[in-house]
Amino acid sequence: MPTPRPPSGTALQLLYAVLILLVSAAGPASAEDTAKAVPADGVVRYEAFGAVGDGVVDDLPAIVAAHAFANTHGLPVKSQPDATYHLGRRALTAIIATDTDWGSSRFTIDDTDVENHREPLFAVRSLLEPVKLDITRLVRDQGRLDVRPPTDCWVRVESEARRRYIRKGLNQNNGTPQRDCFILRRDGRIEGAIDWDYETITKVEAHPIDERPLTITGGVFTTLANRMKQEVGYNYWARNIVITRSNTTVEGLTHHVTGETEVGHPYRGFLASSNCANITLRDCFVTGHKTYKTIGSAGAPVSMGTYDVHANDVVNFTMIGVRMDNICDTTRWGVIATNFCKNILLENCTVSRMDTHQGVSGTYTLRGCTLGHAGLNAIGRGTLTVENCTIRGRSFINLRTDYGSTWEGTVVIRDSTWLPACGEKLQPHLISVSNDGRHDFGYPCFMPQTVVIDGLAIDDSNHPDDYAGPFLFTDPDSTVPATAARPFPYRMTEHVTISRLTTTSGLKVRTSPDAELTARVHVVGAD
Repeated sequence: MPTPRPPSGTALQLLYAVLILLVSAAGPASAEDTAKAVPADGVVRYEAFGAVGDGVVDDLPAIVAAHAFANTHGLPVKSQPDATYHLGRRALTAIIATDTDWGSSRFTIDDTDVENHREPLFAVRSLLEPVKLDITRLVRDQGRLDVRPPTDCWVRVESEARRRYIRKGLNQNNGTPQRDCFILRRDGRIEGAIDWDYETITKVEAHPIDERPLTITGGVFTTLANRMKQEVGYNYWARNIVITRSNTTVEGLTHHVTGETEVGHPYRGFLASSNCANITLRDCFVTGHKTYKTIGSAGAPVSMGTYDVHANDVVNFTMIGVRMDNICDTTRWGVIATNFCKNILLENCTVSRMDTHQGVSGTYTLRGCTLGHAGLNAIGRGTLTVENCTIRGRSFINLRTDYGSTWEGTVVIRDSTWLPACGEKLQPHLISVSNDGRHDFGYPCFMPQTVVIDGLAIDDSNHPDDYAGPFLFTDPDSTVPATAARPFPYRMTEHVTISRLTTTSGLKVRTSPDAELTARVHVVGAD
């Protein structure tokens, strides 16, 4: 096993600084007394390090010090149930490496005036040192390596030789270096499907997976939103909880947002997970943020996405019982975004949106969920399963246009309900796609090879006057002439199997407004 590393020098320096302040203040405990200020139950409390909990005094230095002490001694942390901790303007981060119980405590985050808006308030980290691994080549779907790490590791590989996810549209860019994250077991087994072939690997990052689960429980956080003046481009805020430790669960946390004005900038995610494995958010309450606009990379106005939940490069990302209010409020941006993840599960969640921006692979599963106006968005490969869900997006599934509307694999829809656009009047298309074959996204693009529908009720009662029934697919290339060159072909769906599909209107489902797509897709059971 890798040797645990002590907290960073910054954290220790801050701890010592706080202890010195305690010594010099009127009636304080000495540094030695403070080090002994752990009750018999062996739980560290913020008040032992100077926290007041009145909602006015800046408690962040004391909270930072308390966690640094807890990490050094391997002790859990617990807050006072009736306290309101004020997390001030200073650019300080509390490192969490032990179980933390925030219970019913409240935390106030005033973002109207801060030292550094990119600095997180809490960082959940492993104390294990990174592992050096020698990986020179990989092939797609490889299941094993000759490498034998000392413990199970989260691994990310990268190749500068290729760029993927070359975005199209108002937020266009030149893509990102080819990358994959996965779990490498002690015996060399790989968990998390390798998406690409690697002739050369220019970067390998590996972090041990802590065998002991870490749990963060409770806490009611309220963010007084930033009012940063509008600028060209994105200027994402943090002031959040960043999780980079594998085997971490956040349970029962609540986050509210208040004080939004006409001016502000987006947040990357209050609960933001990255570069780790086996992350679970359970029974949490999240909040949608006001949508602001800026000038995008194409020189035109764009809406700025701002999130309460974010996940990047996570293997096995799970949300159970996560909920929010006002899921059909279109003034609020969709609440969740992910990139480069492997295996995502949402179960019994009620949120306005679920999205995989730059891909998910393996399994992407929603069970017993309700999604609001921004709906279900997907890019990637593997099996996308929607079961016992209610979707209220404009489409049942939106395959993101800016990344090529690609899903390489199978879509399964089972025992679900669709209310298009939260009941607005429109022509419903079950799966939204758009790819005219003229843009290089850095990879070949696919419509789902197979779509299986086994139990779907479509509430199309509010429809246009000339309505003749819902479509399975949009027209993917309606914006270009049929004779236009398509150097990057878009592979169409091959098979659709339908059973137990009903519409409120009583009208039958149609394949697509695109005659070519209709002619090529083999649909069984539409009648």
